[in-house]
Amino acid sequence: MAERHLRQYPSRPKTVYLYGTCLIDLLQPEAGLDALKLLEREGIEVCFAEQQTCCGQPAYTSGYDDEAREVARLQMQAMAEEWPVVILSGSCGGMMHHHYPKLFAGLPEEEQARRFAERIFEFSEFLVHVLDYQREDKGEPETVAVHTSCSARREMNVHTTGWALIDGLSHVTRVVHSHEFECCGFGGSFCVRYPDISGAMVNDKVKAITETGANRLISADYGCLMNINGALEYQGEALKGEHLASYLWGRTGGDSCE
Repeated sequence: MAERHLRQYPSRPKTVYLYGTCLIDLLQPEAGLDALKLLEREGIEVCFAEQQTCCGQPAYTSGYDDEAREVARLQMQAMAEEWPVVILSGSCGGMMHHHYPKLFAGLPEEEQARRFAERIFEFSEFLVHVLDYQREDKGEPETVAVHTSCSARREMNVHTTGWALIDGLSHVTRVVHSHEFECCGFGGSFCVRYPDISGAMVNDKVKAITETGANRLISADYGCLMNINGALEYQGEALKGEHLASYLWGRTGGDSCE
């Protein structure tokens, strides 16, 4: 059972915003569509605000607070209704939930940013703590490893909800690898600024994952998946990572997860 976070969770809503993130939108839209279908199957009306863009984290972590505020204002305007915002990345979730209020501290939008931050829920967190998500596992038996991004783990504390969703699949065995608590080396602009260090980190991560003998890697953060999958492919490994939304959709009666 996933540990409940020290925050207030709403009752099951009728409508939510789905925040797809830049990487899902541009590089893995299938995961966004699977998340949408999964939420709709639970009886939730899903609104995908077409005006949504980047969360502002790249600018914020690079020290460009003014630019980050401009991006944040656009997101708050795009998702202005008082509906939960379900986010397909713990990294973007951490930015919106923890750092938007800091960005606007002492500014006219301070209260708006605080209220907006309260509506932010990472995908696995929302499924477990708001929807009490439970579905029959219809997939074949297999063993999986899980990767949780640094922000998802340390800011959003949602590694436990990701684990809970995987553990709730009766035909799936989750293995813990030796580098599960370590960064994959992506880190947004970190991998561009420090490519040698980033490469060494992802190689350590890949080695730890493959040594478990897992059939598949699952993560709720596509940036990390993109990095790890690239290293797996480069090394000629058959193992491949999949976004948690697509994995759950496939295992519980959606499109084939084979």
